[in-house]
Amino acid sequence: MKKIALFLILLVSISSCKSSKSKRITTKKTRITKTTTNSSAPQPSSSKSISNIVDYAKTFEGVRYKYGGTTKKGMDCSGLVYTSFKKEHINLPRTTKDLAKTGDWVDLKRVQEGDLLFFATKKNSRSVNHVGIVTTSRTGYVEFIHASTSKGVMISNLAERYWYLAYVQARRIL
Repeated sequence: MKKIALFLILLVSISSCKSSKSKRITTKKTRITKTTTNSSAPQPSSSKSISNIVDYAKTFEGVRYKYGGTTKKGMDCSGLVYTSFKKEHINLPRTTKDLAKTGDWVDLKRVQEGDLLFFATKKNSRSVNHVGIVTTSRTGYVEFIHASTSKGVMISNLAERYWYLAYVQARRIL
């Protein structure tokens, strides 16, 4: 029994040490920042990438929900984020829990297109289990695309009571 417990602890610690992807993301973000800072036109490639990510995510609108899905046959919320960013050669973690630790925390009042919104949809829990990509953001108005278990990939408004109460945090990848 002790050997099994030790093995499980070792397995958990090894699997949680996947920081190399996060470092890669940070490094890529740093490269983007350096490149755009040194160029004559600041941030065009970054904003173009963000626009491409959001546009690609929108191509999945109407696709049914499928746990673990990353294709037009079925998609889950983190799969939508993973697939949309991967199209622009940005490797992100595959799970919502790991995505919630990626990038930089952003105040809700400052969210922009392409930022990730995280939600806790389980009753009496503030643990993140759902994610979406901001598609539209202006003062007092935020829309995001996500894969809901009931309606598949869709665009929702953060002002909707359900989403507003479930909101936990926003993070910026680019």
